[in-house]
Amino acid sequence: MTDTAHEDVALREMRWWDIDPVLELEEELFPEDAWSQGMFWSELAHARGGATRHYTVAETDGRIVGYAGLAVFDRTGDVQTIATARDHWGTGLGARLLADLLTAATAFECREVLLEVRVDNTRAQRLYERFGFEPIGIRKGYYQPGNVDALVMRLIGPATTVVNPSSGPGTSVQGTKTHG
Repeated sequence: MTDTAHEDVALREMRWWDIDPVLELEEELFPEDAWSQGMFWSELAHARGGATRHYTVAETDGRIVGYAGLAVFDRTGDVQTIATARDHWGTGLGARLLADLLTAATAFECREVLLEVRVDNTRAQRLYERFGFEPIGIRKGYYQPGNVDALVMRLIGPATTVVNPSSGPGTSVQGTKTHG
């Protein structure tokens, strides 16, 4: 993927008509524990009106190439999901999606943002660390049916995080799933 192609990827609010293409990408990236259509419908229902959710898709040439979601409870943000299509790995798209979620967390006046990431996904962990997330615990057997542990990470004060999402190689999340 070239820098020019990276610039052609637009981030926008996820809408109901995005659910089917997002599900295709979800099932490709997470065949064992993909979210269901009902889960996405439920999340999007909470993103309207008195919203407690923020969901974004990345689109280029009419194709969904990434998505991300944030839930908010009592001024704590929780990254629900973040993923990029394999052909967009290494372009910085994961970092752009994460930056979008942190901007939303700031708008929601979150004091902290939490996430879970597979313990074997060191690439995503490095991205989160670059944004200031720190490990705070392990959730044993969090990802099912593979019984893979999750590393719980936290960012305090997302409004103070300043990261250039396109600074350097290896800055995207590449199919990191932070939901179980």
